[in-house]
Amino acid sequence: MYNAHSLRYEKMQYTRCGKSGLLLPRVSLGLWHNFGSVDSLENQKRLLFTAFDCGITHFDLANNYGPEPGSAEENFGRILKSDLMSYRDEMVISTKAGYEMWAGPYGNWGSRKYLIASLDQSLKRMGLEYVDIFYHHRPDPDTPLEETMMALADIVKSGKALYVGISNYNAEQTRLAAAILKDLGTPLLINQFRYNMFARDAEKDNLFDALETVGAGSIAFCPLAQGLLTSKYLNGIPEGSRATRSVFLKKENITEDIVRKVKALSEIAENRGQTIAEMALSWDLRKDRLTSVLTGSSRAEQIAENVKIIEKMDFTDDELSSIDKILA
Repeated sequence: MYNAHSLRYEKMQYTRCGKSGLLLPRVSLGLWHNFGSVDSLENQKRLLFTAFDCGITHFDLANNYGPEPGSAEENFGRILKSDLMSYRDEMVISTKAGYEMWAGPYGNWGSRKYLIASLDQSLKRMGLEYVDIFYHHRPDPDTPLEETMMALADIVKSGKALYVGISNYNAEQTRLAAAILKDLGTPLLINQFRYNMFARDAEKDNLFDALETVGAGSIAFCPLAQGLLTSKYLNGIPEGSRATRSVFLKKENITEDIVRKVKALSEIAENRGQTIAEMALSWDLRKDRLTSVLTGSSRAEQIAENVKIIEKMDFTDDELSSIDKILA
């Protein structure tokens, strides 16, 4: 039977999510990869237990995480029931709906019917009465935004989620969604979006400014660019690595220019006493504009390494300038 580490909260920093009362760990655990039906349940337990022992309290899922879709929630629910349920009130559990989940016109995008039905299914898979955060996973170009936001507000009022968020919404979409939710009496808690050294659209779009204006927090997925911002691909593409088996990272994405930049960044990281992965996560959290980073791990050791970034999140102006020159 799992017993959590007694000093777990001393290993993590927590920060307020926007203007809410909710504190999130600077490092959260995403269950996008390595928690599906094809993955080892014992390894999934190691990952979750290590994360919680390191003070990671936020666990992020979605209805379609797997493979197969839904299996990450099922596995998480299975482990929650067997080992973690006594710690439920110490955890922030989030899930999402917005991508295709089942056949037909009602299993995709952002209709009220889809969102409410999907959350009901997610709660059943995880064995929960509520989630802490429920996200709309992506903007729907055809469903009125008012319908989608009203569904989120009603989900909170029903008690099936404590907070609601959006994902992959740009700055203007974020402002509109937040305004509708405010009128409905349900504040927007958070926006989850792709952000890393190689993906800086959030800066160009002034998304951080929009989030500050509406009082919402932020959390980045793919903070290590699917593994590009690690040492894994500096000397070729290892067999069995994500680049050899993922639809999201292809071998052709690992160009000579990318490798050159990562090697240069690694030199700065080494001078800081960090690995390139640790520095990349610290960089995401610089100046406290980002509430948390969502890390995915295949090994428990990676989680323990990622958590070390809270010891070194400050950068000198020279370091930031050098990093920008490399990335330019």
